[in-house]
Amino acid sequence: MTGRPRRASYHGEAMDEQVETVLHADGPEGTARVAAALAPHLRAGDAVLLTGELAAGKTTFVSALVAALGSQAAVSSPTFSLAQFYATPGPRVLHVDTYRLDDLTEFRDLGLDEYLDEVIALVEWGDLVAGEFVDPLRMHLAADPDDAAARRITVRGSARWAPALDALAAPAPSSTTP
Repeated sequence: MTGRPRRASYHGEAMDEQVETVLHADGPEGTARVAAALAPHLRAGDAVLLTGELAAGKTTFVSALVAALGSQAAVSSPTFSLAQFYATPGPRVLHVDTYRLDDLTEFRDLGLDEYLDEVIALVEWGDLVAGEFVDPLRMHLAADPDDAAARRITVRGSARWAPALDALAAPAPSSTTP
């Protein structure tokens, strides 16, 4: 993982204390390291909104994050079921995929809002429902044009997320064999 937090603005508009970092993840293992670094910063009521093209690694990231939160569950994309809960030693994880939803009304009709204060919500294709969450962390995953297995992960959030972004941007400890 590599990256450096910085202030972000969107389309020329200054956002209230937004921070951003761009990370490089070498394959699924690198994605799992990003997930493991984020996990200790998540608590009930948090939402992580994931975006990226098809096969960008959104479900791979969710699977690694659910494992880093302590679940033994096999994670799969809820594209057809739309939502799946996973038990962890801490708050449950709600994994939602909004790819097949046409609009916000369809998301609201799922009735998931009653759970949002007590779960960690991980939402694939999260832009559709971003307004339903208070202070979400946004993650955009994209294939590295020079390495099909690697991912560029752009992470954005309010200043409340700065400690998490600092942890994500910190160099991974190197493992050495004596």
